[in-house]
Parts: sequence; structure tokens; C-alpha cells
Amino acid sequence: MAANMAKFRLSKCLKIVGENRVFPRSFRSRHLAKWQTEGTSGVRWAHTSPWTDGGRVSEVSVEVGDKVMRISTGKFARFADGCAVVELGDTSAMVTAVSRTRPSSAGFLPLTVDYRQKAAAAGRIPTTHLRRELAQTDREILVSRLIDRSIRPLFPAGYMYETQVISNLLAVDGVNDPDIASINGASTALALSDCPWNGPIGAVRVGIIDDEYIINPTRRQLSKSKLNLVVTGAEKNLVVMLEGSAENVLLPDFQRAIKTGIKETQKIIRGIQTLQKEAGKEKRTPPKLFTPPEEILEQARKLATERLQVVFTDPSHHKFSRDNAVQEIRAEVEEKLKELFPEAEPFMINEAISVVTKQVFRNLILDTYQRCDGRDMTSLRDISCDVDLYKPLHGSALFQRGQTQVLSTVTFDSKESSLKMDPITEILGGLKKKDFMLHYVFPPYATNETGRVSSNSRRELGHGALAENALKPVVPSDFPFTIRLTAEVLESNGSSSMASACSGSLALMDAGVPISAPVAGVAIGLVTRTDPDNPTDIQDYKLLTDILGIEDYMGDMDFKMAGTKKGVTALQADIKLPGLPLKIIMEATQQATMAKSDIINIMNRTLAKPRNTRKEYGPVSEKLKVPMAKRAQFVGPGGYNIRNITAETGVSITQVDEETFSVFAPNTAAMNEAREQIDELLKDKREPQLDFGAIYTATITEIRESGVMVKLFPTMQPTLLHNSQLDHRRVSHPSALGFDVGQEMSVKYFGRDPATGMMRLSRKVLVAPASSVVKNLNLTRTPASPWVTRTSGEQKEEENEEVEEEESTSEDGQNEREKEEGHGNEVKEGSDTPENTSSSQSTTHATT
Repeated sequence: MAANMAKFRLSKCLKIVGENRVFPRSFRSRHLAKWQTEGTSGVRWAHTSPWTDGGRVSEVSVEVGDKVMRISTGKFARFADGCAVVELGDTSAMVTAVSRTRPSSAGFLPLTVDYRQKAAAAGRIPTTHLRRELAQTDREILVSRLIDRSIRPLFPAGYMYETQVISNLLAVDGVNDPDIASINGASTALALSDCPWNGPIGAVRVGIIDDEYIINPTRRQLSKSKLNLVVTGAEKNLVVMLEGSAENVLLPDFQRAIKTGIKETQKIIRGIQTLQKEAGKEKRTPPKLFTPPEEILEQARKLATERLQVVFTDPSHHKFSRDNAVQEIRAEVEEKLKELFPEAEPFMINEAISVVTKQVFRNLILDTYQRCDGRDMTSLRDISCDVDLYKPLHGSALFQRGQTQVLSTVTFDSKESSLKMDPITEILGGLKKKDFMLHYVFPPYATNETGRVSSNSRRELGHGALAENALKPVVPSDFPFTIRLTAEVLESNGSSSMASACSGSLALMDAGVPISAPVAGVAIGLVTRTDPDNPTDIQDYKLLTDILGIEDYMGDMDFKMAGTKKGVTALQADIKLPGLPLKIIMEATQQATMAKSDIINIMNRTLAKPRNTRKEYGPVSEKLKVPMAKRAQFVGPGGYNIRNITAETGVSITQVDEETFSVFAPNTAAMNEAREQIDELLKDKREPQLDFGAIYTATITEIRESGVMVKLFPTMQPTLLHNSQLDHRRVSHPSALGFDVGQEMSVKYFGRDPATGMMRLSRKVLVAPASSVVKNLNLTRTPASPWVTRTSGEQKEEENEEVEEEESTSEDGQNEREKEEGHGNEVKEGSDTPENTSSSQSTTHATT
């Protein structure tokens, strides 16, 4: 009875565990069969037996460019739906994919991608106060977006099951960037899993060095490359995602880089497919795909098509009037569909109306070549520009394109205000600090909404990074200030990131930054007609220049390109289809180049080149040369003089090299005030020329624990005479020798320290060594031992003798000081004292 009960409980347990997919179905059936044949005595409990099912490691190697990428699975994280480890050089990234079997309540694909930089992977300890990884950094968020945009288009339509992809860095060599390994790892993990996904994809980075195209360049190569382009491709040379920055690369070179990258991605795709055949799971069929039934769609078309066509062909509508008209139609059609289909889910009815709305909008563009605002396919919206909005600002500009409005402001600060990178980001990205920053702000009122105004979202960080990449190549690297450019979106109806690049370019020129050329950006949209059974089979398409917000939402692509009239500086392509042919991408780059040139011509009417002078309220920076001999005089004891100037004038002073200091002032008045104080400090006080080896009379001005501050002449700055140079004996404090402020002594001059510029003085070389010191040097050697070991009694007798000799020496020293005070006034500059006999000279050389 007990055995049967145990068998029943284990069978039930295995069934439940198997249904939750913790163990494969084969594992469950095999162990149930074992139970039926052997009974309870022949089975080990799961927690006492090692995991062996599916433990075989599978691996493939793909040669990409001049490097080998290794992709493996089966060793780590076997409870995940899919797991892959991608190695590029000594950089390894483990990526897992898990998708729930129950649908989500969200009306979209709830996909979450998390890329995490682990300090241990780079051999470092986090510098946070808890010494552990905390919130995501900006780079982690940007790489997470790269992975998300690469894999999202390949999920089936209507798949609304919560899915999470996590990239965990195992090792980082500081040479190969882990973001490429993470994208390919996400592709492999999803391909190996049972999640419905129409992959795999492949990703590479393309660089250009000396007109040679480099695939997956190292960090050092990337610093020399004029192009940094990430290309994600699918089968049949289809483009899935593009993200890049460039140093004004010509369009033909940019197009060739895209083609080269897509060609290399096909090798990775074939390698992943080989691994998928060997170790992949069978794709599961989702219980339900949230696509509306055809009968509901048909009724929605009959009720809404004509009314929507009227709204979308009326060019007098603006953003909100058009949205309100569509919402009225949606509400009325929704009520009628609920009456016709009372048992239908509310989501299916809303989704049916959305599908019909998109079809009407897209068909009008494809069939009539007409856009909802009346423009043709290549026309720009009305553009207006304004600069120098407020006098206190270092630079400002307002860029208005249609109903998109961006206000940009420029702020200058000292080089010390640059953004310092944390050690982990520095190792992974090779960037120590940023002297140029663009911060993109998208408040809720820009779209007539209410919401929380807090830290930047992922979207804001991505848009800001794109605009920053567009402007960074034209900003001079030797500019004397740190630049912060703030782009605040005041109104938004499409392509606010490219409007930020345009307004930022104008603001930089208004601030007097000598940029190499004006920069503009534009967004190109796409509307396609595809085969319903094969979304990659494009039967017809239209490219749209300068898209509206509704064209972005209803379309299939948001292709953003920025640059000068000569070339490209930044590019980002978000594609909603499972891939686009290279032909469409090449046409989009051509169309964006022409639009970009037209926008720059309009901007030049307002401001065509940088201003020759900076604003009245702008900061001032100067380089100050300080001779090494005056550096101590300028800095002051412990930096006192510099701190005093900073506190009184508000300037900041930074040492550049041995003789150069950088002075930054918030305005001209502060710089003038600081310059007066600096001139007073560096004023030539006619210091006498000192001769090396000469003996001078010094006056004690201050007693310190480490020595005494002495002054040789009234016009000279006090200098430190260290305890080690006061006497041959060890001096713990100058008071032990009876020194006091105002007392005079003879010192010998040995020049200035080449590092600090401080004078090197010594009193010790002028004082005869104590007899105890000489006696201690007379050690007796023996053949057996280098030095004779003294007994405790002998040591005690010697110590008594030393005490007596020190007392006599102190009396002799006092008499000698009195003699020096009597003849001190006879010491002249550049001459030796009569006491400087040959014996004292020999002592000096020995000490030196």
C-alpha cells in the first residue's frame, strides 16, 4: 500500500513538473517507465541525482572577418527555454531566453531585454557605495535597445506572451566589444528555444580604417576607425536593424559598409542554424495568437473604411484634430461591432478597428500617392529657425519642423566638469571621459499628456545618444571647454531626435563653437504591401521623407540619418518587418541625403557658420605659464594661494604640465579679477641670484613639526629646511635643538628641486658631526662575522658614554651658535664663511 502511494505521488509530481516544462517531456516519460518496471527501490530522488538529461554541450565556430566566433549551448542555465554562450576572442557572453505559456494582458508583445555589465567579468570591483552592481548604466540601456530592436521584428504577429532575454557577461578581455556577442547570443538562445520566433539573425560591427573595411574591429582599431556601424541581418541578405556613427563618411562608403556587414551576417546565421538542428527544441504552438477573426475584420471594413478615407485625405487636419476624428469613428464602429458580435472579446474588436485603420491609411499612400497632410513622397514640412533667444545663455536655438519643436541650449564649463566614466564602462568602451554631452528631454506636455517628470526613459536615452552621435564628429576635440547641449522637445509630431540634431547644430554655432560644418537630420518612413502568408515578400512599397508621428506608427520603418552636406555622421534604422532587402535600404539612404541637404540650406538662412566671438556672459579660459622657480610662489603652502583665488573670484585653476596652468572663469569680469591677483603673486620681487654651494644667513619665520621655515632675504618667499638637514643626529622636532622664530642660522644652498622648484638648503653640512656618531661608525670586523656583536653590558656602557658626549656636544654646539651669531652679519652673498675649512668641505661632500 505504501509503495503504491509513493508511486502515485511521484507520478503526480513528475506530471506537474513536466507540464511546467522544468524537465523535458522525455525525462518525465523515461522515469515513469522506470517506476513501472523497477518499483520504488530502483529510483533515486531528483535532489540526490545529478542533472544528466540534455547535458551534452554543442558548439559551432564561425569565421567572421579575421576572427573566430564560437557559439555553444548545453552547459549553463539549462532550465531556461534557450541559452547560448558566444565567445569572441576572450570575451564571453551568456544569453538566456524565457517565454511564458500564458498570454499577457498587454495589447502588444511584452518583450524585455536586459544587458548587464558585470564587474567581475572585467576583473574589477564595482565602485558603488555597496560595491555591487546597482541600476543600469546608460551604456547597458543602449545595448539592451540594440538587442531588442534586432529580435523584436521576428516574433509572429499577435504573439502577446511575456518574454525576457537576459545577457550576462561572463568574461571581458577589454579588446572585443561584448555587445555584438550579446546580439548573436540572443539570436541563438531564441532559435534553440521552443519560443515561436522566425529567426535566426546575425550581427556584426563594421569599421573603416585607411579605406579598408574591418569586421568586428577591436577597441583599439575602433578608436582609429571613421565608422562604427552595427548591422543586424536575417536570411536572404535582409536588413533587420542598423545603428551607426561616423566621421562624415561619404554616402557610397556608407552603403558599401552596410552591404559588407550583411554579407558577413549570413555566415553567423548558417552557424546558428547548424547548432539549432543539433541541439534546438521543437517550436511550440501558442495556445492563441491575438489576431482578429476575418468576420470581424470584414464588418469593420464596411463600417469604417469610407469615413476613415475622408479623414486621411483632408490636409487641413493637424495632429490633434486628425486623432480626434479617428477616435470618434473608432468609438462608433466599436459600439456597432459589439452589437453584431456580443461574444467577441473587447480586445479583438479594438484590434480589428486598428487593423482596418492601418490598411486604409497605407492603401491611400500606395494607391493614390497621397499622404494625410497633402505632401508628396519627398516633400519636407515647413521649417523655421531662430537663434540667440536669451542673452544669459551661452548659446541657444529653436528649430520648428511642422508640429515638431525643439529648443536647444549650450552651456560651457571647465574641463574638470567633463563626465567621468566608471571603471567598468572605461574597460568595456575605452572611453575615460566625455567633453561633449547631449541630453535629450521629452516632457509629457510635448504630446498634450500628463505624466511623471523623472529620470530619462530608455527611449529618451536612445534618442539623445543618436543626436549626440550626429553632432560629435563636427565638434573640435581641442575645444577649451566642456560642452553640455540640452535638447528639450516642446512639441512632438514625428522625428524629434532629428530635430534635436538640427537645433543642436544651430545652438553650437550661436555659441561660437567652431564646428567643421552644419549638421541636419531627417527621418524616412516606409509603407509596404506584403504577401499575407510571407511578410518578407514585399509586393509594393513607398518611401516617405520627413514622416509624421502617425506615419511612423502606421508604417513599417523609421530610418533616421544625420550628417553634413558632404557625408553621414549618424544613422539608426528601426524596422518592423522581419527584414528589408538591400535595395530599399539603399534608396532610403539616397532619399535621406537629398532631404538632409535641403534642410541645411534652410538652416543656413538663419545662421550659416559659427560666430567669431562667444557671448558676453560666456566663460573665459586662458593658459598661464609659470616658471618652475616661481611655481611654489604661485601655488603657495599646500595650495593656499590657488584656493584663495578660487574662493574670491570663482575661477578654477588646473595644472596642465610642469609650467602650464589652465585658468577657467565663468565670465570676463571674474577672469580680470583673477588675473590681477595672479600678476601680484608672480610679480618679480627682485630676488637675489643665489650661487650653488654658497653659504647664507637664514632667518627662521616658522617652526613646524617637519622642520623650520626660513627666509634668506626679505624679498624671498620662506622655504622649508627639513629636520633631516638640521643636524647629523636624528631630529624629531626643531625645538629639540633650541630653535625659535626670528633666530638666524647659517645654511648652504644646493640649488632648486627640479620637480617642485623649492630651494634645497642644508645646515647639517656646516655642523661638525657628533663624536658619538663617528664612534658608532668605527665597527670592528672579524673573519668569522662582518660585524662584532656587542653584549648587553658593553652596549649599556656605550650608551652612558654617548649621553655624556651628547651633553658636552650640546654645550659646544651652543658656543658655536653664539660664535655664528657674532659673525653672521659678515656672511655675504656668493662667499664662504671663514669656518668653511677643508675639513667641513670634506664633511659636506660625504653628506651629499
